[in-house]
Amino acid sequence: MQDKINHLVQKIKKNATGKNTISSAESCTGGMIATSLTKIAGASQYFINGFVTYSTEAKIRILNVDKTIIDRYGVISEETAHAMAKNCLKISKTDLSIATTGITGPGGSNESIPVGTVCFALASQKNVWSYKHFFTGSREIIRCKSTIYALELINDWFN
Repeated sequence: MQDKINHLVQKIKKNATGKNTISSAESCTGGMIATSLTKIAGASQYFINGFVTYSTEAKIRILNVDKTIIDRYGVISEETAHAMAKNCLKISKTDLSIATTGITGPGGSNESIPVGTVCFALASQKNVWSYKHFFTGSREIIRCKSTIYALELINDWFN
């Protein structure tokens, strides 16, 4: 999986450098997206900052996610991811932001939101796209698969 992550980051670097800036708002990935994007030299040319807002309170306090969104749709929802990405973009003043919120397990799930449920959002200056995906595997595998998916979303935006 690490080879896939490295390949995606190289593509992002090629497409973003000198053209676009990126920020991240992460929950279940715990900073893996930011870590991946900053792993290679030259990341400061396109990666501006990342927020790890693991708790609900952090999403509200740091990213200004409206509590009524979380109360109505849940912390693990496309609506919450949408608000995270949109507000991250605004706070960071970047061209693009990526957000994740989900359950990597082994606990914390329920019938409607099983382990492996991850919601993503990608925000640009013109639009916000939200996605829900289900991954299988251990906690670490789900985090890695989520990071890969997020990096793929960023790459797709460039194409």
